[in-house]
Amino acid sequence: MGLLLSIFIGFLASLIGGLYLLGVFRRRQPGEPPLDKGLIPWLGHVLEFRRNTQKFIERMTQKHGDVFTVQLGGYYITFLQDPLSFGPLVKESKEKLDFVEYAGDLVHRIFGYKGEEDDHHNLVVYSNKHLKGDGLKVLTQAMMTNLQNLMLHRIDGAADNSTWTEDELFMYSYNIMFRAGYLSLFGNTPPESEGSEERSKEKDRAESEALFSEFLKYDKFVPNMAYRALTPSQTLEVKRLLEVFWNALSMQKMRLKDNISRWIWDMRQIRNERGMKESMTDRLMFVLLFASQGNTGPASFWLLFFLMKHPEAMAAVKEEVDRVVKESGQEVRRGGPLVDLTHEMLMKTPILDSALEESLRLISGNLLNRAVLQDMTLKLADGREYFVRKGDMVVMFPYSAVQMHPEIHPDPCSFKYDRFLNPDGSKKTDFYMQGKKVKYYNMPWGAGSSMCPGRFFAANEMKQLIFLMLLYFEFELKNRSTEINFKRWGFGVLQPDRDVPFRYRFRD
Repeated sequence: MGLLLSIFIGFLASLIGGLYLLGVFRRRQPGEPPLDKGLIPWLGHVLEFRRNTQKFIERMTQKHGDVFTVQLGGYYITFLQDPLSFGPLVKESKEKLDFVEYAGDLVHRIFGYKGEEDDHHNLVVYSNKHLKGDGLKVLTQAMMTNLQNLMLHRIDGAADNSTWTEDELFMYSYNIMFRAGYLSLFGNTPPESEGSEERSKEKDRAESEALFSEFLKYDKFVPNMAYRALTPSQTLEVKRLLEVFWNALSMQKMRLKDNISRWIWDMRQIRNERGMKESMTDRLMFVLLFASQGNTGPASFWLLFFLMKHPEAMAAVKEEVDRVVKESGQEVRRGGPLVDLTHEMLMKTPILDSALEESLRLISGNLLNRAVLQDMTLKLADGREYFVRKGDMVVMFPYSAVQMHPEIHPDPCSFKYDRFLNPDGSKKTDFYMQGKKVKYYNMPWGAGSSMCPGRFFAANEMKQLIFLMLLYFEFELKNRSTEINFKRWGFGVLQPDRDVPFRYRFRD
């Protein structure tokens, strides 16, 4: 009898412990946000959340208000959707709310890289050193050289440059931006190794094309990897692809390259000096490649797409581009030298800057996550206070809360290329809600500790592509509609659910 009682008590304890882990016993305590656990233990609302993050968060906001806690796959997540309260949350001390620990876990899950405690600090330091200011000037020149190699190498060799080439806009934009960015950061084939400069450029084109093909395959798995939802066959393919990139970006391969960016070199060097295994540093290189090139191609697609759909926007940007080139003393002419597009020239484009920011407002679907490291109180701008528990997460979804808010951005679904311009042509930064100025009025790059450290380089890349397209090509859409791929919510720039046919040719 005693044995049976012990077994029963053990079983009961295990059952209660399991139910506790599934979140069955969690209840809303006084002072906490509204709690919505969903109907499925542990999973909670994760299926609806994954199906369409935007619709789910908007449904919860309508039901509970702008602060609420939901259960998603074993996690309790408090969403804060009040734009006026983003500032205090973004500035909260890392002892209470931390982005780095969550990001490190996600990076390990997706890329197999296990970082060091000061990884994020080093990323910010070396990004500020090499991806802005004087460092950005050097990278701008490298990017221009590689864009010209990929886009314009046939400009004098084609038998008939007036012939239209048909392509798909998303794939064209992603391909060009990824390959040029990769070559600018990770280096070029030395001419002496191939016997001539033209052959080395040819090899760069071929190798970057092959790597882009593999990158596309990997990119499609990222959402499922983040949610731990890979099938066995997908797991095997991901493992194969990781090996491809670790090898392609290895120190062995880098020793054979010219023009490796100082950003990449320093990020590798500091880890070598601290004794990190070379194989682990190779994994970091793929993290940096993905972080730097995973969003610029899709973002460039949307910018081109919106400009092509709105002739008045295209005309305004084209006029600005032509003016900047003329003021530099250069001109585009058949058989003449290619335009040398400098960082200084890219700083003189307020219309293009506004069009880019407007495009990012419409297609950036970030989730800004913070892990709650200790019990704390969230203080909102209107005086409300909510208690959140250690071990939970606090998340902002700027797309719904800010970027598509009709009071902050009237007619939010429309592309208005001059939305971020004042009447005198200067940058507009004053946006209001309930009569109060909104500090975070557009958040495509994140905010606070999670703000993209490479945002200046990324914006430069996209502007360079627009310059070259407008200077050297005529292009037009053959299909003017596409929709957002809802599976990409939470992973940066959204992608279209189908590509858009277009055609282009060299200008006469």
